[in-house]
This record gives sequence, structure tokens and C-alpha cells, in this order.
Amino acid sequence: MIFNPTAECMPTEERKALQLKKLQETVSRAYKNCAFYKDKLDRAGIKPDDIRSLEDIARIPFTTKDELRETYPYGLLSVPLSEIKEIHTSSGTTGIPVVGAYTEHDLKMWGESAARCLAMTGATRDDVIQNGYGYGLFTGGLGIHHGGRTLGATVIPISAGNTPRHLQMIKDFGTTTLTCTPSYALYLAEAAQEAGLDLKETKLCRGLFGAEPWSENMRLQIEKRLNIKAYDIYGLTEIVGPGVACECTEQHGLHVQEDFFYPEIIDPETGEVLPEGEKGELVFTTIDKTGAPLLRYRTKDITYLFREPCACGRTTVRIHRLMGRNDDMLIIRGVNVFPSQIEEILAATKGLQPHYQIIVDRTGNHLDSIELRVEVDESIFSDETKKMEAIRQNLAEIIKSRLGINTKITLMEPKSIERSIGKAQRVIDRRKI
Repeated sequence: MIFNPTAECMPTEERKALQLKKLQETVSRAYKNCAFYKDKLDRAGIKPDDIRSLEDIARIPFTTKDELRETYPYGLLSVPLSEIKEIHTSSGTTGIPVVGAYTEHDLKMWGESAARCLAMTGATRDDVIQNGYGYGLFTGGLGIHHGGRTLGATVIPISAGNTPRHLQMIKDFGTTTLTCTPSYALYLAEAAQEAGLDLKETKLCRGLFGAEPWSENMRLQIEKRLNIKAYDIYGLTEIVGPGVACECTEQHGLHVQEDFFYPEIIDPETGEVLPEGEKGELVFTTIDKTGAPLLRYRTKDITYLFREPCACGRTTVRIHRLMGRNDDMLIIRGVNVFPSQIEEILAATKGLQPHYQIIVDRTGNHLDSIELRVEVDESIFSDETKKMEAIRQNLAEIIKSRLGINTKITLMEPKSIERSIGKAQRVIDRRKI
């Protein structure tokens, strides 16, 4: 199902003309009504009239998360506060929270964007969506809620946590679509097995998972354990929340809602715009957001854009599944490593559970060390030590061969690593750097 064929199947050249018009309006609005952007553009020597083509967007300076924190709480507003109808923020666990402010227009746009994403995965007004993202200031819960309502589906606002209730609702209410973090989806599968609930006997058939990086192999595990098709959905508080992009039923890249969000890929070191197909940092400009538009926001997410025809019929550009984040990247003795690379290896190794932690430390001789703690299957853990040692050595050799780092492997008892109802804490960095 295509929720909005006019927007999602628009010819590329027609869409570019629409994007330019919206970009010009957004830059003009931000310049006239937001002191932060007027000052930023003035310092760069840019006036709204200078944006005459989509390529001119490269003249606009980037916006960073640190700058968003500096504008807390209302410094990015481009409308009077009386026009703001909903406010969300990031958790603020690493500093001052980032604020997302929405006008009535923005909420309708968000609902439309999220509804398109749900429809991409096959959901319709006849579906029952069990929304396991957290409600409140986090954008996940209400973003999916707005989308489900716009789609016309039945939405169960269960939020995160209370796993027994989740399983009960899936069974009793005929849930067809599950939305939550991928790590929590695996936890639900584990809990269902322990409770003796055969998910094959329920109506659950699809899941939309995001808010944390996850690998292709983790997708396969989720699909097998929950007996569903698992789709990747992308969004971030700074832009709008869930609904920026999503996989369709082809599961080959995430379609971007290009009439709402203009994507670029840049070299993270130089800031140079890279052509489609080249890997780099994802940058977004909101071209249909009125309350607090963002110009060229650096997401820190690493991916690439591609525009080959999709069998689903949509003509929008797609982003490859995220390969990691600039700020998640670990540098171990000069080697760059993304946690997602380690997860990919773990998910492909027999005998291991998809629950792990990466402990990074610095030894007395000032050298970096890395320990990988990963749970093993119940049958392996209770088996002979010889088999455990073989798995440990094999895993260490694979990581060394593929990633170029020596890793201490600690095989853990099943269920010994703490589960999370939201984003899983995969990395613990104890270095003082």
C-alpha cells in the first residue's frame, strides 16, 4: 500500500522543483524569524535570495547538536510560542536536552510522514498497532501514535516496559504490528518463549524497529524468533521523530520522505557534499517544518544515498541501513571500530545470543583494551568447557581478522546481561579521554 501516491511516486524532476520551492521558503522563514539562523547566515554571507537552486544548499553552514543545546529552550523557534502545540526533547543524559517544537502544521506533517512509513510495511487501517516506544518527551511513542491515527489503524499505546502485559495484549487484542527498539523486540521473543506463548499462533506479522543501530543478522534473528517481517524505521528528535525514512516491503534501503526532509551525504572530515552512492555522514534539512526548522543538520549517522528504481513503485531516494555513528565509533589502538560491526559478527556466530556489551578500558601501560561480553545459548553454557573455549577462540580470531583488533572474549551465562526496555547500552568506555 502507498499512503500518498502523489508525493511518494512523483517524478524526480517534479519533486526537485517542489523541494527547491520549500527550501527557499524555509530559509526565508528561518532568516526572518529566528535570530539564531539570521546570525548564522549573516556570518556566512548568505541571504535567502542566494538560494536559487538545490545545489546552493551547500552554501548554507551546518547546524550541530551542540548548537541546538546552546539555543535551549526556545532559541530555534521561527513562530510565536502561542503557535507551538507540542514539545518533545531528547533525554538530556549527555548534557542539555535538544528541543523539538511542533506547530499544528508540523504535527499533521509528522502524522502523514509516520503513516507513510507504516503503510510501506504493509500496514493498513485494518491493522492493530502495538506501540512499544516510550510515550512522553521521547518522540518515539507519540510519533508512531500520530502515524497510526493518520493511517486510520487501531493503536494500542502500551509504551515501553511491562513485558507480561505486552505479551498478553499481543495474544488477546490481535496485534498485527509491533513497534519498539530492536533490542526490546528480542527481549519480548525471549519472554514469550519463557511464558510458553507460541507467537505463530497470534496475528503478529510485522514490526517496525528503530531508535538504535541494528544489523542485518539481528533482523534475521528477530524475524525468526517473533515469526514476523522486521522493518527498519528512521527518525531523530532533532528532525521530527520516527517517520523520516522507512523500509518498504522490499527491505532494500529506507525511503526518505523527500517532500518533508532534504537529505545530503557529506565527508565528515571536510564537509564536502558527496555524490549518491558514496558513504559518509547523513545531513538533513527540514523543508516542511514551520515551528523550528533545521538547516543542514549533521546527524552523525554513517550511510549512503541511492536512487535505483524500487519494485514498490516509490520514486523517493533511499538511505542504506545505518552503518554506525561518528560519535559511536571506537578508536582502539588506532583502529576505527563501530559496535554494529561487532554485532554483525556475533549475530552470524552459532551458539551465541544477541545480548552483549563492549567494555573499553586503558591499561597501566596506557594501551587501549577491549572486552566483549556475550551470552551463549543455554545448551552451550551447560556443555563441556572444551566447546566454550572453541567458541571463544573462534570469535576472537574472526574479530581480529575482520576488524584488526585483539579482543578479550568473555562468554556469559544466559540472561546475565541486563535487558533494556528502551535503547540498549552496548558500550561502556572506561577510558579517561
